[in-house]
Amino acid sequence: MLRDAVRSLAEAKIAPYAAAVDEEARFPQEALDALTANDLHAVHVPEEYGGGGADALATVIVIEEVARVCASSSLIPAVNKLGSLPVILSGSEELKKKYLGPLAKGDGMFSYCLSEPDAGSDAAGMKTKAVRDGDFWVLDGVKRWITNAGVSEYYTVMAVTDPAKRSKGISAFVVEKSDAGVSFGAPEKKLGIKGSPTREVYLDNVRIPADRMIGEEGTGFATAMKTLDHTRITIAAQALGIAQGALDYAKGYVKERKQFGKSIADFQGIQFMLADMAMKIEAARQLTYAAAAKSERVAAGGGEGDLTFQGAAAKCFASDVAMEVTTDAVQLLGGYGYTRDYPVERMMRDAKITQIYEGTNQVQRIVMARNLP
Repeated sequence: MLRDAVRSLAEAKIAPYAAAVDEEARFPQEALDALTANDLHAVHVPEEYGGGGADALATVIVIEEVARVCASSSLIPAVNKLGSLPVILSGSEELKKKYLGPLAKGDGMFSYCLSEPDAGSDAAGMKTKAVRDGDFWVLDGVKRWITNAGVSEYYTVMAVTDPAKRSKGISAFVVEKSDAGVSFGAPEKKLGIKGSPTREVYLDNVRIPADRMIGEEGTGFATAMKTLDHTRITIAAQALGIAQGALDYAKGYVKERKQFGKSIADFQGIQFMLADMAMKIEAARQLTYAAAAKSERVAAGGGEGDLTFQGAAAKCFASDVAMEVTTDAVQLLGGYGYTRDYPVERMMRDAKITQIYEGTNQVQRIVMARNLP
């Protein structure tokens, strides 16, 4: 029922704008409005804070179905979870009430500020600092590659509070867009997901109340990594949706396209390509759903188990599948697939980022090797 509802909404209210959103590199406001009106913009927020209380698997299905028609739009529910999960995992009750309520109501989106110009895969090498000043913390630094920056109202920011301790000297904070000293760089000109703004976030002497720290001082990096264990699965879901959308379109096209007097779907070479695409998507789906179930059990206090491995494996495998499937979809459409008149070239461009963000697939393989079950 959930899948059917989200698919109907996505096809009616999001798909019609996907090409224009990409072409004009503009934020998909129509998607945000539709998702918010149907309480699908942040389904993961617990019921006690006004949210839908969706479990990890339900959240994955929402993201997957939105990504099937528009990858940029799927970053609305995905990044709302990424940005707010540190508050859910480690925040005080006051912090949860203050920020999860507005998120659930649609009054403001949440972004996640971990990466910096010189701290990508080596996130612990960040330079953004937070200095205590009485009942306040003062933040200074630059965050790079921040999804939905400038549109989101709230930002989970990781900053160094004790430089001598490296990763154990990093703390997490909630920063508001309206805080004095917060500004944004120009939107990046990207290969794909053009409808989701990616900008630098500048923190210039940003003074925030001490109670905006998420968890204890020095626990920010651990919270950031724990967050990624859960949210890498949402990137797997996004990759899955993009791949499914490409397969669905290609499947319809090959039935209509005629060469040598018959539909090209009748040729065995084409059938083999479609079979491989469908098989790999289904394998990615099973891995992703199993990881989501594991994520839910861990969130319910079922122990960490091998969630780190499962999340990395789902993200890595599903994104590699998405890149392969979308490339094959372009191939199946031939010359038409290479034009912007058809959606598969957009899907191919969008798929690429799923192999890069929330940890490159090379980093995922390192993570998996260190956490072999």
